[in-house]
Amino acid sequence: MRALEQGVIPGLAVLLFAGCAATSETKKPLPEPVLYEWYGDHLQGPVAITIHKSTQTAEITIGGEPAGWTMVATGKAGYETPSRLYKVIEKLEEKHSSHYGWMVDANGEVIDYDADSRKDRPPPGGKFEHAPMPYWMRLTKYGIGLHAGIIPNPGSPASKGCIRLPKTLAPILFERVQLGTPVRIVD
Repeated sequence: MRALEQGVIPGLAVLLFAGCAATSETKKPLPEPVLYEWYGDHLQGPVAITIHKSTQTAEITIGGEPAGWTMVATGKAGYETPSRLYKVIEKLEEKHSSHYGWMVDANGEVIDYDADSRKDRPPPGGKFEHAPMPYWMRLTKYGIGLHAGIIPNPGSPASKGCIRLPKTLAPILFERVQLGTPVRIVD
């Protein structure tokens, strides 16, 4: 049985303990959280991705064989990522959000990390910076896709509807995914 079906994700124990602080007695640095495991380099065939919103994880298969798993960040409250079967309809290595980003003042200091270009206006001399979404794999015409991004609290939704992938896994997956690749999002 697959690890996710059993409710066990390889490396999750490391991820869960990574949030614990090191004591002053140990002064050992905490291990980096394990955000994904990839073992699909040798596999051939079509890619399929299943995203589990309940655990904020995804399973990746290639040719029907397990190729890896990853933590993801789907849409937070008010921006929920809809559950259904999608297909990748566009791939762009470099993309920026049309609406979301951050606001900087005239000195270049960020004054709003969660700005919406449709509602928020920059101060005099300031500007709106559109959020980068590298390794973009579009799923809908209205702007939902997979892309590299920050996963601030692994296991919790954090995006405005997109599916964020770990920055080091996104280019690997981008290379393997083709137009038409199925992406199933489940609750």
